[in-house]
Amino acid sequence: MSARTKLVVGLGNPGRDYAGTRHNIGFAVVERLGGQMGGSFRKKWRFSAEVAEVQLDAGKLVLAKPQTFMNRSGVAVNALTNWLKIASTELLVIVDDADLPLGQLRVRQSGGSGGHNGLRSITESLGGNEEFPRLRVGIGRTGPVGDDITDHVLGRFEPQEREQAQQAIALAVEAVECCVKEGLTTAMNRFNRRKGEAD
Repeated sequence: MSARTKLVVGLGNPGRDYAGTRHNIGFAVVERLGGQMGGSFRKKWRFSAEVAEVQLDAGKLVLAKPQTFMNRSGVAVNALTNWLKIASTELLVIVDDADLPLGQLRVRQSGGSGGHNGLRSITESLGGNEEFPRLRVGIGRTGPVGDDITDHVLGRFEPQEREQAQQAIALAVEAVECCVKEGLTTAMNRFNRRKGEAD
């Protein structure tokens, strides 16, 4: 991410019914990041998103929360990348991942959707281009791979999970800052550790 303008998109579903759900952890990360950096989110209907702009030493950072539902996240991403005139490689998408234990992070330069509707929509909106960085934030799963996890991802964190979820959000904010300021390679080396692994 070397361009002067960088775009960070946290994925989630809009509306009170979905606030605080596991599927909305991308929203939680960009909200906390915006708060720490002094950014204020405002609805930008032409982008189908809430957007906050922050000035960094190296340029501008744009944070966004698509206000479509998850499976149409690409509508906002396509509109924003066109407006900012940035390549897909200057985009960072923050997304929940049920295949990672709660709190574990994975920074990737590119890749498939892994069955995630938000990532699938973004890939389609970019003409099938999967070459965009993403930060996967582990939310864990309750059953074996292959089981329907809709209720799990659309549910809220259990009381015993909440502290760990907040720690995951804080760590993800650090990872985003690292991606933006120090680059993806540094972020991957620093944050792509398994839970319990030493520094």
